[in-house]
Amino acid sequence: MTATDGTTARGGIRAGLRHVWRQLPFFVWLILLWMLLWGQLTWLALLTGIAAAVIVTRVFRLPPVELSGRLNLWYGLVFVVTFVGALVRGSLIVAWQVIDPRRYPGTAIVAIPLRVDDDLIMTHTAITASLIPGSFVVETDRDRRIVYLHVLGVDRREDAELHRRSVLGWEARIVRAVGSPEQLEIIRRATIETPRQGKEAR
Repeated sequence: MTATDGTTARGGIRAGLRHVWRQLPFFVWLILLWMLLWGQLTWLALLTGIAAAVIVTRVFRLPPVELSGRLNLWYGLVFVVTFVGALVRGSLIVAWQVIDPRRYPGTAIVAIPLRVDDDLIMTHTAITASLIPGSFVVETDRDRRIVYLHVLGVDRREDAELHRRSVLGWEARIVRAVGSPEQLEIIRRATIETPRQGKEAR
């Protein structure tokens, strides 16, 4: 093998490793999503999640997912901890709304215009909102970047606004964890009034 062939081979290996590194967060997210959808954090769920992720990424001939190549571990941890807290809180709230004999919880369809124009960020935000008890996505408008969320426990306009800010908060946390620098700048420039919108610590 000539020196040129060796250089080409090493370049191909480096390119392959870069591709794997860029796709790794998406692969891990598919596994976590699988485990969350089944509601099981077990070895069986992990193994079947890996198999499902391999099938989705290798068998189906879908366009390649262009990731940002950026991963902030701190904001990733913030997202996970906040998400677990929201799951527990949402479960308790829904349980109380069901057994509360004083009133029937109101429902509403809330439209949430997202700030980042990216299919992957929109998908992650919509899935996150749907996994939290008391709300689920009924429709998305890709062209206008609007997520339509059916929410439980809405009696006033202020309640709908609270849910809207909550979803924008998930969008902000996801962008800070895995978004591109350009997307991060959009979030930073946006008017963020409360921690529920993913306010960044100063």
